[in-house]
Amino acid sequence: MIPREFEYHAPTSIPDALGLLEQFGDEAKLLAGGHSLLPMMKLRFAQPGHLIDLGKIPELKGIREDGGDLRIGAMTTENELIWSPLLQQKCPLLVEGARLVSDPQVRYKGTLGGDISHGDPANDHPAIMLALRASFVLRSPSGERVVPADGFFVGTYDTLLAPGEIMTEIRIPVPAAGTGSCYAKLKRKVGDFATAAAAVTLRMEGETVHEVAIALTNVGPTALKAAAAEASLRGKALTDASIAEAARLVMSICDPVADQRGDVEYKIAMAGEMTQRALRTARSRAH
Repeated sequence: MIPREFEYHAPTSIPDALGLLEQFGDEAKLLAGGHSLLPMMKLRFAQPGHLIDLGKIPELKGIREDGGDLRIGAMTTENELIWSPLLQQKCPLLVEGARLVSDPQVRYKGTLGGDISHGDPANDHPAIMLALRASFVLRSPSGERVVPADGFFVGTYDTLLAPGEIMTEIRIPVPAAGTGSCYAKLKRKVGDFATAAAAVTLRMEGETVHEVAIALTNVGPTALKAAAAEASLRGKALTDASIAEAARLVMSICDPVADQRGDVEYKIAMAGEMTQRALRTARSRAH
């Protein structure tokens, strides 16, 4: 299949891109890395009459620290995340997750904002954003709003990003000193989506869990925040028994779909296993 005819636009500023969105309305689609949209266009599942490429807008790229937050332009690529000295030092979980996205060709073009905005529960960054307590800057002609990651993903391919809005920036609170983290991902082969994955951040006080966040990839209609599992660990020693109980609670919220990566029972079991691995690895990295 080939896509329907469309008009290509390459704005050089955010106001120009927003103006094009407003002008063409439902006929327009935003293009980031294109790894999700272009295959859908070839299959004619998406048939935009106008394609607005965000790749020429310098304001949408870059990684910096500002006022206790890491601020990352939505068009920053996976490869740029991986090689950022700032992220390697301050937010290694994001670097680890980016390394596990697909393959090198995809990582050179795929973008953080595109991965998040697509709302695919199989994408890696939504769960990582939940574990990092990130928020997203959404801009429209009427202004700007900042939306927490927790609650942003409302269904499969469905987010709080409204028509006419562009995600411009991702904000992540700099993890506290001594925070350990891990993204444990099970996949069949290099480049595949996760069968199941768990993102964990963990801060200890001695042998006691002071703070923890757990989020899951590809075992529900959205990335899942495992709030009950988190609550079961806070204020307690991190032992084999407490880790097993957290995994049990994680599995209780999973609602995967059977596919070529496994049946429902297998995916749920692997979500529990990935959670246990991520918790143990995060503990070993906490200091």
